[in-house]
Amino acid sequence: MSTLEKTETKKTQTIAANTQISGSQAVLEALIHEGVDTVFGYPGGAIMPIYDALYDYNDKIKHILVRHEQGGIHAAQGFARTSGRVGVAFATSGPGATNLVTGLADAMIDSNPIVCITGQVFASLLGTDAFQETDVVNITSPVTKWNYQVTDATEIPAVLAKAFHIARTGRPGPVLIDITKNAQMQLFDYEGYEKCNHIRSYRPAPIVRKEYVEAAAELINAAKKPFVIFGQGVILGKAEQEFKEFIEKGGFPAATTVMGLSALETDHPQHVGMLGMHGNYAPNVMTNECDVLIAIGMRFDDRVTGRLDKYAKQAKVVHLDIDPAEIDKNVKTTVPVWGDCKETLPQLTALLTPTDHSEWLQKFRELEQEEIKEVIYNELNPTSDIMTMGEVIRVLNELTGGNAVIVTDVGQHQMVACRYAKFNSSKSNVTSGGLGTMGFGLPAAIGAWYGAPDRDVIAIIGDGGFQMTLQELGTIMQFGAKVKILILNNEFLGMVRQWQQLFHDKRYSFVNITSPDFVVLAKSYYLDGNKISDRKDLESALKTMLAHDGGYLLEVMVGKENNVFPMVAQGTSVSEIRLK
Repeated sequence: MSTLEKTETKKTQTIAANTQISGSQAVLEALIHEGVDTVFGYPGGAIMPIYDALYDYNDKIKHILVRHEQGGIHAAQGFARTSGRVGVAFATSGPGATNLVTGLADAMIDSNPIVCITGQVFASLLGTDAFQETDVVNITSPVTKWNYQVTDATEIPAVLAKAFHIARTGRPGPVLIDITKNAQMQLFDYEGYEKCNHIRSYRPAPIVRKEYVEAAAELINAAKKPFVIFGQGVILGKAEQEFKEFIEKGGFPAATTVMGLSALETDHPQHVGMLGMHGNYAPNVMTNECDVLIAIGMRFDDRVTGRLDKYAKQAKVVHLDIDPAEIDKNVKTTVPVWGDCKETLPQLTALLTPTDHSEWLQKFRELEQEEIKEVIYNELNPTSDIMTMGEVIRVLNELTGGNAVIVTDVGQHQMVACRYAKFNSSKSNVTSGGLGTMGFGLPAAIGAWYGAPDRDVIAIIGDGGFQMTLQELGTIMQFGAKVKILILNNEFLGMVRQWQQLFHDKRYSFVNITSPDFVVLAKSYYLDGNKISDRKDLESALKTMLAHDGGYLLEVMVGKENNVFPMVAQGTSVSEIRLK
């Protein structure tokens, strides 16, 4: 440890080194040293010693009492996504710990840096089927980047330092630390806290190979029809500016994945839309027309590629990614560029030959006009009396100017919001991408607001997903998160209904869902709200929602059987995308 690092540690020390403290105090000391000021959690018997110690740390750590552990971890995810910091969640043993599993799986596939701390029964009771005992380490192994069980308090400082290092470095992800009750209560001689910056055998960022960067540049410079597709890796690498410089120097058309939204401002002249099953027409079709496909910080998910045997077979592929496991996993790479894109992009940009690809870019714009004519204009400017989800997003864009954080749940509303919401700055799109977790939206929005309390945070949620975690209205009520909740109610589980209509002969099997009076429900939690079903009320209702100082719920009734198009049906090629 350097002299400077020792000085910084001393400055932030709250308990002096060589002092006897409990394991629970050591947990909280670790959080403070890691810069954690907000924790989402729910107490219980096995984690009670940590909560008892937390009583004395209220001036340093804000604890947000959620209404369900799943809400706690989704809130931690939302916090991580808007703040760029590690989100933290507490839960007790048994059902408390198992209630974290969905959020862990979501965070794992979407690369969210999370540290979960769970209580566990006394070490002497492990393996005895004690009350509220579950083998949380084995249960969560497939859905964590690392997990560990602490049975001795002396391990806590080093284990938590390692946990935060693993969660935030390389390809970020969730870590779970399970601490037995005896370890939480045990007194030990505290020697201070040292942050972890190296773990033997763990290499978070691969060594950048100069020869691969040069080979990639040679391939790109020779391209006649280059096409960039980018994902969340640009945001996680804090490489938004480096990415913009890369595409601008090369003159490349660039399309985003769902998770990459907001890495590049929506209205950038080289932004050609969103890829994927419900993405834009041009980027999907042109994927099978380009000669060099440049993938940056994305993982070639099946919702992006469609049929792999018909995906970009004509193109040479350059893949920039920090995770070597993603190279060649789904799409064969011609030139891999391993490493953090904040480091690799400038090296690649320096080797680019500025090129005019305006004719190639114009082909995207021509296809875009076809989509506007067939789909977009009618969705954003409907002529029927029934409101569409798209027009709600259009009016919202006009009122927010593209400066709000948009948090979505999962379903039709999610795809519509991702298609039409405007983003002017990074870390503005929070959604469940890889796992597609209904119920994500409301708790994630709460966490997103704590991660960015100076921004408007708008949770766009369907009537189905909202009912999975609506109890988190109680969290907003108690702690005052200024989250705006916009429910787009079509009285169906809309995405499943769309598939049943298109692929199952309209056999609507258990997708019509009855909802409570959401406005009355909000008012029972002392939150203001409103419900509208007429277009003439839309703008004023959205203005009222945005202007309200505090949490607010607005329910908008939209068309029951409207579908989200374009669409790449499962088992088809991206070039077979349907406009209607």
